[in-house]
Amino acid sequence: MRIYNTMTKRKEEFVPLVPGEVKMYSCGPTVYNYFHIGNARPFIMFDILRNYLEYRGYKVTFVQNFTDVDDKIIKRAKEEGITEKEVADKYIEEYFKDAEGLGIRRADYHPRVTELISDIINVIKKIQDNGFAYEVDGDVYFDTSKYNEYGKLSKQKLEELEAGARVDVGEQKRNPMDFALWKKQKPGEPAWESPWGMGRPGWHIECSAMSMKYLGETIDIHSGGQDLIFPHHENEIAQSEAATGKPFARYWMHNGFINVNNEKMSKSLGNFFTVRDISKMYDLEVVRLFMISSHYRSPINFSKELLDSTKNSLERLYIAKNNLLHLMENAKDRDETEEEKALRDKLLTHKDKFIEAMEDDLNTADAVSAIFDLVRDINSNINENSPKSLVQFAYDLYMELAGVLRIVYKKQESLDDEIEKLIEERQKARKEKNWALADKIRDDLKSRGIILEDTPQGVKWRRA
Repeated sequence: MRIYNTMTKRKEEFVPLVPGEVKMYSCGPTVYNYFHIGNARPFIMFDILRNYLEYRGYKVTFVQNFTDVDDKIIKRAKEEGITEKEVADKYIEEYFKDAEGLGIRRADYHPRVTELISDIINVIKKIQDNGFAYEVDGDVYFDTSKYNEYGKLSKQKLEELEAGARVDVGEQKRNPMDFALWKKQKPGEPAWESPWGMGRPGWHIECSAMSMKYLGETIDIHSGGQDLIFPHHENEIAQSEAATGKPFARYWMHNGFINVNNEKMSKSLGNFFTVRDISKMYDLEVVRLFMISSHYRSPINFSKELLDSTKNSLERLYIAKNNLLHLMENAKDRDETEEEKALRDKLLTHKDKFIEAMEDDLNTADAVSAIFDLVRDINSNINENSPKSLVQFAYDLYMELAGVLRIVYKKQESLDDEIEKLIEERQKARKEKNWALADKIRDDLKSRGIILEDTPQGVKWRRA
């Protein structure tokens, strides 16, 4: 597999540190609200990366953190009149609900900052002992002037960064680009004991400590949104390598931005949508398919029109799945003809194209196209006369590829008792040649979003 490495700005052959094993870290949410569609993109894309690596036989250990102490969390706690922990607990629970709706699997580890304070303190002490940090009145800062490679990820020089930087009021750091590893407690804020007095961690150090705890000093892949390259990931590299003297991450992967109706997403423009907002209008699997239908590094535009189009595309995929399930129930066991055996080989070419796309820097856009091409060939060549073995083969292949992307994975929902009764009544009316009643029931169901299809094998139904 070839991966575009942000560090080197080129595609590189992916070679894990330990053969057959992959250690991945991806930045998770700060849990003070429902996460928005911009957050959803890296969560989905790097979940798929993990799925694909496992599909190719790697043992993957995946860590995604929760930042559960932060200025925004403290502010939300004051607004709602509850504790910071209650805010974090609430929105971590809500995160999992929305993530599940998007088809995102849970990471192997979801560490919380507040659970790893001692680990974070130990990393800061190492950095300080190694001469890369200094304390000023209870605050501890990373000294960027001591780390010669600062800016290597974002490709910026320290002097240039410093020229455009400023020191905020109340800060006592030596250089404008120095950043906080530990923050002295302010009145009313949560705090923990440390060698520097009561305080809490800086944002950047949290990810370094959590990554080291669960994955070791050097990891294979670190991922996140493009907006995190600087300063967050740049600072992660500096402080991690200052603590250990070893490379922090071997491959850096970043997804592109999301625009909404061709404008940058922002609250001031009124185009800021949480995943929870979208879930009231669309099944979240539609959002997942929309996200993966573009290359992860490309910017994408989010709009109702595009979601509607994606919804229709997803419906076509489910119809193909349900058709195959229906055919399997009714197909006959017989030997395959030579032509049918040749069809197997033709269908497998789509798997080859799928893998080729995914191997090329996780090109899910072309992988999705390969699945639609597979569906087209299945629809054109497999029917009620096909042998059961061929139908099963087509279904298994389709589900195999769709499973890597985790789409078309939901079971066909059961009709409630009322609708089942109506279908039975319609079948009875048809037998009695009461066509007016049969048509009325069909039209009533259609108005409720249930489409009936009469086939030689029986009645099929689908959601409109």
